Amino acid sequence: TGVRNVEPRPSVGFKFHTVLVVNSTHLASLASPPEHRWLPIFWALDYFKSAAQRDVQERGDWTMPPVDEIKIPEPHTALEEFRNAMHDWDESKADTAIASLARSSSAHEVYEEMFRFGARDFRSIGHKAIFVANSYRTIQCIGWKHAEPILRSLSYALLMHEKGNPRDRHDPADQPWRRNQELVKSIRKDWRTGKVDRGATESFLQTLRTGSSDDACDDVVRLLNSGVSAQSVWDAMYVVAGEMILQQPGIIAIHANTTTNALGYAYRTSANDETRRLMMLQNAAFLPKFRESMKSRGAVRNLTVQSLMENEPSAETDLNALFDELGSNPVSAAKKTFSHLAGGGSPQEFLDAARVLIYRKSRDSHDYKFS
Repeated sequence: TGVRNVEPRPSVGFKFHTVLVVNSTHLASLASPPEHRWLPIFWALDYFKSAAQRDVQERGDWTMPPVDEIKIPEPHTALEEFRNAMHDWDESKADTAIASLARSSSAHEVYEEMFRFGARDFRSIGHKAIFVANSYRTIQCIGWKHAEPILRSLSYALLMHEKGNPRDRHDPADQPWRRNQELVKSIRKDWRTGKVDRGATESFLQTLRTGSSDDACDDVVRLLNSGVSAQSVWDAMYVVAGEMILQQPGIIAIHANTTTNALGYAYRTSANDETRRLMMLQNAAFLPKFRESMKSRGAVRNLTVQSLMENEPSAETDLNALFDELGSNPVSAAKKTFSHLAGGGSPQEFLDAARVLIYRKSRDSHDYKFS
């Protein structure tokens, strides 16, 4: 219903979160204590009605048009036509080609393409990659028979851009992908045999904190080619995204995390070796862009993950008291959380308590998506 009735324009975010958050609310419901299990579902229903009303106000009650059946390509040419249409940013040709693929191809074949196109540009602060990951997760649950309208919405969303055709411009949102198309070739063929290296993670953390997108991508190549495990690279990217929440709790930092989650999902799910390497490089390029975007949103605190390690490990923390403290002193509460987990406290108990607060108190889609 969301993909048929809410347009992913002018941005893939905003009201379109009614679609982006479907998988998140499903997971929230599954993870809920029994007495709260329906709360995420009712929230999602309410949020859809609100998003649909916003679509009426903003886009004149957009609905997905019927596919042009006459122009649907034959199955044996659909993949090439889809690739060409996406490279040309041609919405009508991409629409008919993806409809053909939905009717004739497997989920794995289609999403190998979507992973790459979802990661190729930095428009909509990561929502393109997020839509790819969350739509695939949703289809895995509800079945491929529902894929066609979802894929049509997805390809339409991935072609969102401003001004002229991005193919003919050198927009900053597109530059990392174009550079990484060449850079990815310089990663050693046996990159998957590297060793986990905490020192390498800490070194890469510093690059992500201070360097440019190009610096970060060059560092990924250097680390992988020196025998460092891809896990050590991803560890640094997840940690620096988490640090951004400490430094400026808000919309940009949240999307640094949810985008890293989406590109990490694409990395783990793809069966294409080059695609997996590109997901690492693109995420490394995006994180400095998130960091720079935060500067226009207000003060950025000088906090790092190391600043949470001041307290002695202790699993005796009262979780109710910890969450009460969040409202008045979030940094202190974060330090106590770290101490609690380092001392052997249960991550699951912490997550359960956090989720219940979200279900009972939150009205924002990002809280569900982030959890």
